Amino acid sequence: MPSQTKWEPDAGVVKELAGYLRNALSAYNPVAQKQATAMLTQAKSKPETPKYLAYIFSNGQSIRSLNLSPSELTLVRSSAAINLKNIIKSTYIYLDEDTRSYIRIFVLPCLDDANPQVRSLTGTVITEVVQRGGILSWPELFPELLSIAANDRGNTSADAQEGSMSALAKLCEDRKDDLERDYQGQRPLQYIIPRLLKITASPIPKVRALAIASINAFIPQQSDILVAALDAILEQLFRLATDSSSHVRRNLCRSFVLIVDVRPDKIRPHMDGLVDYMCLQQRDTDESESALEAAEFWLAVSENQKLCASLEPYLNKIIPVLLDSMVYDEEAVMRLGGAADDAEQEDRAEDIKPHFAASRISKSFVNAQKPSKDDLSDGEIEDDDDDYELGIDDQWNLRKCSAAALDVLASKFHRLVFEIALDYLNNNLTHTEWPHREAAVLAMGAVAEGCLEAIAPALPNIVPYLTSLLIDTEPAVRVITCWALGRYSVWALNLDNPSEKRKFFEPIMGGILDRMLDKNKRVQEAAASAFANLADKAKKELMSHAERIIRTYVECFDTYKDRNIYILYDCVQTLAEQLGAALRDPVLIDLLMPAIIKRWDRVSDQSQELFPLHECLSYIASALGDSFAPFAVPTFTRCIRIVHQNLELYHLAVSNQQVEKPDKDFVVTSLDLLSAIIQALDSAKSAELVQTCQPRFFDLITYCLQDPSNDVRQSSYALLGDCAVNIFPQLNPFLPSLMPAIIQQLDVKHAKGEDSETAFSVINNACWSCGEIAMKYQQGMQPYVVDIYRKLKAIIDQHGIPVSVAENAVIAIGRLGVHCSQSLAPHLQEFVEQFLHIIELVDQTDEKAHAFLGLNCTIRQNPYVMGGCLLQYFQASLAYSKNFSDPRDQVKTIRSSFQQVLDGYKALNPDYFESLVNHMLPDQRQQLTRCYNLA
Repeated sequence: MPSQTKWEPDAGVVKELAGYLRNALSAYNPVAQKQATAMLTQAKSKPETPKYLAYIFSNGQSIRSLNLSPSELTLVRSSAAINLKNIIKSTYIYLDEDTRSYIRIFVLPCLDDANPQVRSLTGTVITEVVQRGGILSWPELFPELLSIAANDRGNTSADAQEGSMSALAKLCEDRKDDLERDYQGQRPLQYIIPRLLKITASPIPKVRALAIASINAFIPQQSDILVAALDAILEQLFRLATDSSSHVRRNLCRSFVLIVDVRPDKIRPHMDGLVDYMCLQQRDTDESESALEAAEFWLAVSENQKLCASLEPYLNKIIPVLLDSMVYDEEAVMRLGGAADDAEQEDRAEDIKPHFAASRISKSFVNAQKPSKDDLSDGEIEDDDDDYELGIDDQWNLRKCSAAALDVLASKFHRLVFEIALDYLNNNLTHTEWPHREAAVLAMGAVAEGCLEAIAPALPNIVPYLTSLLIDTEPAVRVITCWALGRYSVWALNLDNPSEKRKFFEPIMGGILDRMLDKNKRVQEAAASAFANLADKAKKELMSHAERIIRTYVECFDTYKDRNIYILYDCVQTLAEQLGAALRDPVLIDLLMPAIIKRWDRVSDQSQELFPLHECLSYIASALGDSFAPFAVPTFTRCIRIVHQNLELYHLAVSNQQVEKPDKDFVVTSLDLLSAIIQALDSAKSAELVQTCQPRFFDLITYCLQDPSNDVRQSSYALLGDCAVNIFPQLNPFLPSLMPAIIQQLDVKHAKGEDSETAFSVINNACWSCGEIAMKYQQGMQPYVVDIYRKLKAIIDQHGIPVSVAENAVIAIGRLGVHCSQSLAPHLQEFVEQFLHIIELVDQTDEKAHAFLGLNCTIRQNPYVMGGCLLQYFQASLAYSKNFSDPRDQVKTIRSSFQQVLDGYKALNPDYFESLVNHMLPDQRQQLTRCYNLA
């Protein structure tokens, strides 16, 4: 044991501390465990405790003399390591250098311990030291770890080599950015990569595997150091391709997957050999992790635009491997086969996933509506995309990955994929053994979108057969059939012949609805998910079937257990979104709402089920409009109560550490529902709800606007804007106290750090609400105009901000000008160029019209500063003039404002005006002259 430090532990303290450490991790005596935890918490305040913990973890002499059993010794040492790691994490900056040195000296030799758990915990402690102190706080660490792992001395034990390499792997994963940085002209990665490459030739399989994993940690970084070494890395990877260790082969497959993403050009020359290698690895189902990594390779290559085409010559090899991998393995077959009807059984608590607030209202200039699935930008991925979350668990596995890869390949190669898969489908769709039948249905669903044109001629025969599988005796087959038919429903919906559409769509819809009432809970879940997706695609086709659908939903509310209720909420909100005003039919309301309210009454204020239930009610309120009034008072009152209780509990927790902080998602979803109700109801009814609620509505909102949670503030500003639009007379008296908070929230500096994405969402909603307030507050905004403008200008000046934030900011600037143009006019030259650039791509909306009206009012106050922006302004006015056929008074007002500005410039300097107009394209010039009578 190292003896470089003068500090010696007290044997009595060691014995006492060891007892606490043992009891703290022992579940056999809860009283002793609680007492031990309290004593350890108290001990952490003593400056020598970190040394004692390091000493105990290192199995010092005083510990060995306690004659603990092997299991007790492991427990005590593990507990010491965990507590030491937590102390380092929370108090490292307060530890003196002697303590830090002691920890480094006594922990490092534990890498040679015979116990793998101890070696693993050593890596955890070492990583935490580097995390808190930085690489330079332990400069000799990496050379020492690499030397031990490489067995440079020639006599290092296998345990020490494994322990060191395990610690290195943790450090490479957790500190990869630090290892790439420049430290006084040196970058650690320059030294580490060559050493790791050498270690991949270690005779110890685990060391080889961890060395490859460590290299893999740096590949996504695309470091110039790693890229320069990529040829050498590939050479070594190919050399290890036939390694006897499955862990090595798994990490090799992972390496190739990662390289596909960063340097596909390095993969292309080796595609022939890689295809054979990956097929071989994927077929080795005894090594499931290696097989999964191999399947990931197809997914990565098929999604890579530069590399995908290179797979075409090998599809005859790849597709059969993917199809074979989609069959449930023996273990899954044993668990799934002949599953009993379990719809009457209550769900266990552990079967219900934790739920979080699913919908954060992000206000935009497009009439400030909730974003829908259709609003996703190119490349934006929907968070709840779970097409391949099909199986006996929620883990990503070989079956799901293979189905996803087949899906992507079908979308790239279309008919060719279907032709290769056709024999398999013909042989297995009617297979007598259900696992093969089920896998064939999964394959049919996977190719549904990419191969639809090739499959379409056969679908009149295939779809009825798939529909018949909805009553298959095996629940697993019914599950996958619900999903597959949901994907083919788009084919039936797009049939031109109405009778053909009824012939195929209605059986699909009806069959899935029936399965929502299946006696098996997994089938219920699959059917509900499939129907929600179908409803999203069917849109107005649901009108004539609304009553039948809602009757099924109501029956589901009566029979579903807690887990599937969450999916049922998604079904209801999707239906409400698609039906819209059609849901206001009294027959439909009388069917649906009693079931919803019954469930609402049953759910407690502390249940996470409120999150999807509130979201569902928000969509229902939006669809029902003022018809939601009979249900508004209890829902509004309860939301206010939940927000109030949560805020009170939070403030109590801040002042008392013994009180657990509440989940802010309760506030978020309640605020979102309040927004939906205020938007849905007639303004007078909304106003009455706000005036009569206790505590006072706007007092609560004031607290929420200053809440430390970004999510709470995001929803609060959305609600504030909705109040400005719908119940401004009730908001008006509170604005003098609210405006400082709004101005502060517009500060773009709030969007720095790890939470920048959610912070920008708050700023986005603050911009939107500020614009809505400006339109209603009118001259009341005058004292705040300059401060607000400066914040908004800083936003549009910020490089890399989200597009929606910039658009909301310029619209808010424009709206300030509608009633406060005199205050905004001195700043016109500063913002007009960016204003015109940003607003150009904004759709024609009332908000955009307001912004141009405000800009025109501002220009008239200060026309001489437009300078080089005039031509751009002319073009903007021309683009907006396309909507001047709209007969509304507001549009006439906008046109009049453009007319006044253009007439003013023409009168101010006719020759210059004419020269600018002549710079426009001939058709633009003619349109401008015609629209504004400028001839």
